[in-house]
Amino acid sequence: MKIIKRDGNTVDYNPEKIRVAIKKANKEVSRKEKINKEEINEIIKYIEGLGKQRMLVEDIQDIIEEKLMEIGKYQLAKKYITYRYTRALVRKANTTDQSIKELIEGENEYWNNENSNKNAKVVTTQRDYLAGITSTDITRRFLLPEDVVKAHDEGIIHFHDADYFAQNALHNCELVNLQDMLQNGTIINGVMIESPHRFITASTIATQIILAVTSSSYGGATVTLTHLAPFVRKSYNNYYEKYKARGESDKDCKKHAKEDVKNEIRDGVQTFNYQVNSMTNTNGQAPFLSVCMYLGETDEYKDELAMIIEEFLNQRILGFKNEKGVYITPAFPKLLYVLEEDNIHKDSKYWYLTELAAKCTAKRMVPDYISEKKMLELKIDKDGNGNCYPCMGCRSFLTPWTTEGNPSKAKDFEEGKSKYYGRFNQGVVTINLVDVALSSGGDKELFWKIYNDRLDLCHKALKLRHERLAKATSNVAPILWQHGALARLDKDESIHELLHNGYSTLSLGYAGLYECVKYMTGHSHTDNGKGKKFGLEVMQKMNDKCKEWKAEENIDYSVYGTPIESTTYKFAKCLKDRFGEVEGITDRDYITNSYHVPVFEEIDAFEKLRLESEFQELSPGGAISYIETPDLQNNIESVLQIIKFIYDNIMYAELNTKSDYCQKCGYDGEILIDDDMEWYCPNCGNRDHDTLNVARRTCGYIGSNFWNKGRTQEIKERVLHLDNKDA
Repeated sequence: MKIIKRDGNTVDYNPEKIRVAIKKANKEVSRKEKINKEEINEIIKYIEGLGKQRMLVEDIQDIIEEKLMEIGKYQLAKKYITYRYTRALVRKANTTDQSIKELIEGENEYWNNENSNKNAKVVTTQRDYLAGITSTDITRRFLLPEDVVKAHDEGIIHFHDADYFAQNALHNCELVNLQDMLQNGTIINGVMIESPHRFITASTIATQIILAVTSSSYGGATVTLTHLAPFVRKSYNNYYEKYKARGESDKDCKKHAKEDVKNEIRDGVQTFNYQVNSMTNTNGQAPFLSVCMYLGETDEYKDELAMIIEEFLNQRILGFKNEKGVYITPAFPKLLYVLEEDNIHKDSKYWYLTELAAKCTAKRMVPDYISEKKMLELKIDKDGNGNCYPCMGCRSFLTPWTTEGNPSKAKDFEEGKSKYYGRFNQGVVTINLVDVALSSGGDKELFWKIYNDRLDLCHKALKLRHERLAKATSNVAPILWQHGALARLDKDESIHELLHNGYSTLSLGYAGLYECVKYMTGHSHTDNGKGKKFGLEVMQKMNDKCKEWKAEENIDYSVYGTPIESTTYKFAKCLKDRFGEVEGITDRDYITNSYHVPVFEEIDAFEKLRLESEFQELSPGGAISYIETPDLQNNIESVLQIIKFIYDNIMYAELNTKSDYCQKCGYDGEILIDDDMEWYCPNCGNRDHDTLNVARRTCGYIGSNFWNKGRTQEIKERVLHLDNKDA
């Protein structure tokens, strides 16, 4: 028999625990009220005689109380109840000690694998996790209602980032307004930073801003290279004037200035990359940063922007050196390349950048691709205009926003024009769609009832996030709210207005669409028939709910394809605990992310992207699709064919390749996973994580610090969607 503990974990039945508990109560009563060993054994025999395969620990305790009262041992039953209540108080009063001990000693599997970009062995990460454990404890005991905590523990929903929720001032992702901060100046740690006069200075200041911003939030941040482009021209003009002052001809001034500015761009981009990857923010990691490359964001500085993009791509193709001095694939910054008319055709002016991007993708898995064409079709503002802009972090997209007022107080704001930079996400709560399906037992009518109730519970949890953040004032994070990253509010001013009117978003996440549809219909949502139809109905329901909540509260709720890195394993374990092993549904240690085609399903790359584009439209708050490919470094034409297909068919997508290195033998092929979910070098057998450089895409971003058992199994079972022939 299996026993389900209060934390949702399952353990083997042990009758000795019953004996110990009753004996402790026995010591508190008179001889007349005590029971003997035989009577204790009778209670145990009765429990075992029920023939249950699984029992809740609370149910066993209820039975013990009933049996004690049946034999007239009322005082003993009372003491047992008191003992049980006292134990519950102890559990509730202190849930942190053991977790902290396990973290420090390196024994906690969850924290060791919670984030593939964090190393739980180093003190900076441990410090963040120690604070996170404390925050989670406070959140569970004081800040969240019991129904939300219970649903979270049972894997019915997931209340994200509880390790940051205790502070009422932390939000999720953002688009950093570098333009405002670099053009109008900013303040960091009380020091005024004036507008720079050179590109290399602007690049350095940008990294300092990024560190400060990501230390004042959690989740992903995005900047755009467009905001750095004007400083390339400033540098060029400075060089031109220098050579002009020396009496050189106009032709020579231009030639030498161009050479110097090219060198400065190289140095500035290198400085940017070194800074971003060597700095550690208060979250215990390098900034979770995305960098946007969108030529269409500027007309005046397009050529300067193209020079920066080219250098970023060249340096990423080269890679960053590891401790052995070998060039490897870095996790950050994530690169976002926007496909547009100026770079998508061979006769386009900036086609050379797209070719370079394709080489970079084949070698280093980035950039990811945003289709301007598709985004203009999908992201429509209130005036009916299409919009194109980057995601926040790995996949979070804002809705287009315009207003007659100006709640951000950003100096670069133009009334009547959509605004992206300076906006942010308030937080995420995710629904487990697989649990909804299994809870219904396959009954469609019951499914929709349970689904509606679960969505209402998610809404309740999301409002808690909003209400907590609404208490913050601009003073809690001046870099964000006072000095331009997100706003230019006054001191002591509330951020409340920025949480309404669509300026920021709340995300309704979802996971396991494939398993949900498979269980309810017997088909995959990829069947272009019954399964797909039901899957789209499930997605539409979430969108309808978000629209309903938004109309009632003037808060922008949006459907978000959650990148559940570690939670995919948690959800899978909870499903097995609640429903047992259901073939094809709960028989793996992971569930499928968002609307994705399951990783083990054979499907052509083009068909996968085409099909997922329909579901991506119903995930406006966040979505990304990908295909798995072999090594395409010698087949760039295939990469370019995929890129062109993305431009015409899907808003946001990426290509997943392998980019690994074994420090012990120098092997630079694919590091493999054995049947025990352990990574090893196929050349020398090395299994030491400290000497294996492994980079894999994890839910939209690259991870390099390994993963939990469930995510590792998911990575192992990924099939290729593209062969290594000409596309």
